[in-house]
Order: sequence, then C-alpha cells, then structure tokens
Amino acid sequence: RGLLERHDVDLWLTFVRETSLSKDPALELIYPYDLTWHSAFLVGRDGQATAIVGRYDAENVKRLNVYSQVIGYDESIGPALTEAIRGIAPGRVALNFSESDPAADGLTHGMKLTLDQILAEAGVPSDRVVSAEGVLESLRGQKTLSEAALIRQAIATTEKLFAEVGAQIRPGVSERALADFMHRRLAEMGLGTSWDWDFNPIVNTGPESVMGHAGPSDLVVRSGHLVHLDFGVKQDNYCSDIQRMWYVLDEGENDAPADVQRVWKLVRGALSAGAEALRPGKRGWEVDQAARQYLIDRGLPEYKHAFGHNVGRVAHDGGTTLGPRWERYGQSPYGIIEPGSVYAVELGAEVPGKGWIYLEENVLVTENGLEWLSTPQTEIVLVRT
Repeated sequence: RGLLERHDVDLWLTFVRETSLSKDPALELIYPYDLTWHSAFLVGRDGQATAIVGRYDAENVKRLNVYSQVIGYDESIGPALTEAIRGIAPGRVALNFSESDPAADGLTHGMKLTLDQILAEAGVPSDRVVSAEGVLESLRGQKTLSEAALIRQAIATTEKLFAEVGAQIRPGVSERALADFMHRRLAEMGLGTSWDWDFNPIVNTGPESVMGHAGPSDLVVRSGHLVHLDFGVKQDNYCSDIQRMWYVLDEGENDAPADVQRVWKLVRGALSAGAEALRPGKRGWEVDQAARQYLIDRGLPEYKHAFGHNVGRVAHDGGTTLGPRWERYGQSPYGIIEPGSVYAVELGAEVPGKGWIYLEENVLVTENGLEWLSTPQTEIVLVRT
C-alpha cells in the first residue's frame, strides 16, 4: 500500500493464466501456487486486495487469508474483472510490463490484448495505464529482515562449500571434476543452485578457459594457472552469488608472480571503489562508473557487463542495475538505490598467460551505506603443489 502511494499508483493489477507454462515473476510475491484459467490480482492504494480466479483455484486463494475478496468464475473472467475495476475507479493502473526490468515484465502480449479490452470496458483509457516496474523494483528489491536472514544463510553455505572445493584444486584436476564435486555436495545437502545446474558453478582454469557464462570444460588445472569459480546456492528459496580465486604456484614459486599480484590488487581496488559508491539515493550507473573508472585510470580494460545486480529469490533479481548507460540495460541503471536491497557486486580482468581474476561479493544496502554479507576475499588463495 505504501509503495502504491509513493509511486502514485491507484491499482496494481497482475493478470496471468496457465502459470506452469508462463509464470509472471511478480506472482510469487503475492500468490505462491500455480493457476490455470485467466486470473487477476488487484491491489489498491486503499489497501484492499481482490483475487479473481477460476472456480477450482478459488479455495486455495481463500485459505491464504490475505485477500479482502476472492471471486471465483466459470465461463469468463471479463464481467467480474470489469466490475471490480469500475468499483475501484482508478486514476492510474500499473501493469507488469517493462522494457528494462525482466522481473517486472511478466504480462504476455496475448494477455495484454485481452486486458486492454477489459480495461476499456471498465472505463480506463490507455493513457492511464503505466508500467509497474517502479512498484516492483521497490517491492522485490527492499528485503525484509526475514528475507535478508535467508540470504545470509545461503551465503554461509556457499562459503562453506568454497572452502571444501578449494582443497580439491591441484594440477591435473579438470574444471568438470571441480563442478562435479560441488554438485555432489549440493545433492548430499538437498540444495539447489542459483542458476542452471549444468552451469553452476562456472569454473575457469588458465588462459584457454572461456570466461563468462560457459559451463565447465575438460581443461585441467596446471601449475601457474589462475583458478576461478562463480557459484551460488539456492536454499529455502533464496540465493547467493559469489566468485572466488586461487593461484596454483609454479615450480620454485613461494608467492604469486608480480603480474598476478598487480591485477589482483587493481581488481580488489575497483571492487572496493564501487562498494564505497553504493549508497542509498545514488543511481545505478553512478556506482558502476566508480568501479569502472578505477580500472580504466590504472590501465586495465573495462569489464563488458554491469558491476552489480540484485540478489534474492533468484541470482538476478530485477530492479536497479549497477551498470553502465548502455542500450542493452535500458532504464535500469537510472534507478535509485534503496536501503534494504541486496546486491552482488563483481568485476575482473585478465592476466595474460595465466587466466582471469574475477571477484564477486554480496552486500546489503543500509540507511547509511552497506554491509558485507559475504566475507570479502582480500588475498588470493595460493595452492602449493
């Protein structure tokens, strides 16, 4: 209710069907189960919430005890939904469509065509229909205390598994074997991954490994290699997203060579610069710029992605992106940072001939700055052979 007031929205309307095939990302915030027929969830600025669903789904909605009114229908949702909208007489109606935020873009084109007719019959002209992206950015992004606790739990589990896999890193072990070790541990613990199982963890060893979202390969760890893992756990429906680094000492080495240490120091410095800029009231692109410029000013190339993204029910949880003002990010980098948001902040750079140094930490935006939820990796872990 407070968010609708803040964003000057009189009615937030979520409209879905056959959600086992096409699930609006916003639905899990207001209804936890699948739906079959056309279904509408109306939340008004006055605090009233109405659900209009097929007859056979109505009882499940009622049992939640959170909706002021639950209406079941048989032949068509049109009459009941039209009457409900007329009764509210909204000035501005927010729907789940967005060009920039995938977490606010769950209304399909076909459903929008159906809804346009219903809104017209209810007396709502198209110029009073707006995107719900602002409402959803705040609703999804600002974590409750219990949500933050669940994210902390997932992070703690992730860090425990990182410590375990670190003991498995040695020359001759393949990327795929390291990933298999993590999968076995997850299966033993009954846990899932923050993104696709086959590509989580991402494992990279040495200069030939493909950096990015590629899955683990049969490349093996060698002395003089950097080893990198990008890994996230899904535990009790909340996620983590963290990256960690190791260096495998070459013959005669007692420490990482100068080129590795230099890039490590600069990557750490850029991550810290971005984190220092991550404050309530800042825009996403301003945070990214602080980290990006740190690397550029010191002679390293800029990374080709955003500095940070929201973490929550999924690894990339929508809302304001800590990213550059590139076309591919749309309006998301222009969003305002809000307290209560949890972000993964990440960046890296290549060490020629040895691999990539990439770091990622999870942080909570507070009223005055941020809190590190993950334990920052401040030193590269040395693997002695």
